[in-house]
Amino acid sequence: MNNVLEFIRECQENVFSGIGITSQDAEKLFNIPDENVPDLAKAANQITRDFNGKKVDVEQLNNIKKNACSEDCSFCGQSAFFDTGIETYQLPSAEEVVIKAKKAKDEGAESYCLVAAWREPSTRDFDKVCNIIKEINDKVGINVECSLGFLTPEQAKKLKELNVKRYNHNLETSKSKFSEICTTHTYDDRLKTLQIARNAGLELCTGGIIGLGETRKQRIELANELAVLYPEEVTINILVPVPGTPLELQVKLENSEIVRMFSVIRFLLPESVIKISGGRETNLTDSGEQLLQSGANGIITSGYLTMGGNESEKDFNMIKKIGLEA
Repeated sequence: MNNVLEFIRECQENVFSGIGITSQDAEKLFNIPDENVPDLAKAANQITRDFNGKKVDVEQLNNIKKNACSEDCSFCGQSAFFDTGIETYQLPSAEEVVIKAKKAKDEGAESYCLVAAWREPSTRDFDKVCNIIKEINDKVGINVECSLGFLTPEQAKKLKELNVKRYNHNLETSKSKFSEICTTHTYDDRLKTLQIARNAGLELCTGGIIGLGETRKQRIELANELAVLYPEEVTINILVPVPGTPLELQVKLENSEIVRMFSVIRFLLPESVIKISGGRETNLTDSGEQLLQSGANGIITSGYLTMGGNESEKDFNMIKKIGLEA
């Protein structure tokens, strides 16, 4: 057994024993030779199965407010700063959302996330979202998650009272990269909202996008920052360049870099749901089969915020094909 395999095994044993790995260990794992990436993935898969079993967390999204967002995130087709030609609309009625939530539940989704394209909800819009959540709770009975931008403590408390399970607020990228992809708010603003959600008793869902032009070192930085937060769910998107945004010509990441990210996060966060999110169908030739055997144990199905995705039946068949359960 060579030194790299011995190191991977040592890190795995430290995870199994509850000691965990250090940020330095995570950096070493990230930088193993390409020939050992399958070994890293296999070890991450064993950690996933030990801590989480064969269960795959399947989620559907509803982009309940798609409009010209005031923030200038360079990857986002919904930003008012860029001409992307994406359709816009305001908040739908509660009845419309309930119909879609019922469909998601019927198709097998475990959770339903309400997402809105704005910096933060106005009082009026927040009240409307709360009414939508009440209607879903009363008429559907599916785990509701929310991604509504920056929150006040009072708003977070209200979401908790409405039995919202998790609050999603992505870091997007590492702290050292953040100012290159957004100038209208700061990385610390995002951390503050996550703390507000945590203080209110909400579970956390956070992560980011890989393939923004960040270095491997910055991906390592993001993974270690997520480990400090220890969220119940990590959501990793793989950039799909949107025409009209500053990143429209961004080159795709190598598959091995994607596998490294998911695998190392699993070593750092053995108990969390690690979800393959946007870009799964367009960046991966297998729609995520490999990553679901390399540390990931969750997917978003039936489309994303501004683009379509696999039909849920196709995704459930994929999960069954590789011997996992939804």
